[in-house]
Amino acid sequence: MTTQTTDTSPAPATPRRSWLRDHSELGVCVLLAVLGVLVLTDALTMDVEITQRGPVGPRTVPLVVGAGLLIIAALLAVDVLRGGRGQAETGEDIDLSEPADWRTVVLLAGVFLGAAVLIEPVGFPIAGALLFWGAAFALGSRRLDRDPLIAAVLSLATYAVFNNLLGVPLPGGPLMGVL
Repeated sequence: MTTQTTDTSPAPATPRRSWLRDHSELGVCVLLAVLGVLVLTDALTMDVEITQRGPVGPRTVPLVVGAGLLIIAALLAVDVLRGGRGQAETGEDIDLSEPADWRTVVLLAGVFLGAAVLIEPVGFPIAGALLFWGAAFALGSRRLDRDPLIAAVLSLATYAVFNNLLGVPLPGGPLMGVL
């Protein structure tokens, strides 16, 4: 005679993931759609002279970019809803098990904010040189004999290209009369 044993223990629980977690790429779609609407709204409310030259005016590029953002957001949403998934970041020479280097991130953020605050009072050439030198320092360069010189040359070259060649006026600060 054989005895039957019935196992009444519950089945092992399989981890359930929420629908939003499985479709988290939709957040990127929302971001792209919001950016597209923002760009289109800004382009359509732009004051434009009626006497512009030719059919291509200052609204053309923002309209194309905004429409492109909306199209990409819609295509990405359709792909995600059909089961498409982004690949996990593997990195080439990055050890993903190591924690982020927050010191570098904070230093870079401080350098960028400092340059943004200083650009009006001291001008782009000085603020740009501090930006380039500070970014190099935050990223690990400690060549105090070379880095400030390279930063100054880069900043002056950038100022000259934008201000003189491209016609984009940048604040010169105290160096305005010299440059």
